[in-house]
Parts: sequence; C-alpha cells; structure tokens
Amino acid sequence: MRRMFGFLIGVFVGALVGSTIALLLTPESGEELRGEIRQRGERFASQIRSAADERRIELRGRLEALRAPREV
Repeated sequence: MRRMFGFLIGVFVGALVGSTIALLLTPESGEELRGEIRQRGERFASQIRSAADERRIELRGRLEALRAPREV
C-alpha cells in the first residue's frame, strides 16, 4: 500500500511540475492554453482511473486466490 501511495504522490508532483513548466514556456494564447490544460487534466484523470481499475482487478484476483480452498 505504501508503494502505491508513493507512486501516486510521485505522479501528482510530476504532473504539477510539468504543467508549471508548460505554463511558463508556452507560446499559445490564454484560451488555447486553457484548452490544452483541460485536455491534459482529463487525460491524466483518465490514466489514473485506468491504473486504479487495473490495480483493483489485480487485487481481486489475489483475494480470490487467497480465499480459495487449499489442497492438502
């Protein structure tokens, strides 16, 4: 659980740093920039949801394996 939490913190900090750099270096107008930021935010949220879904499936599989009766 710690590894997952650390990973999510790293992803969040990386996204924050990347978006800050993009804001400082972009040659686009304000409206274009807001649209780009919105799209990146939506993609980021989608990736997080996808990663969470994959992890949930993996953990359910492990739980089912642990719950299965053991053969002696």
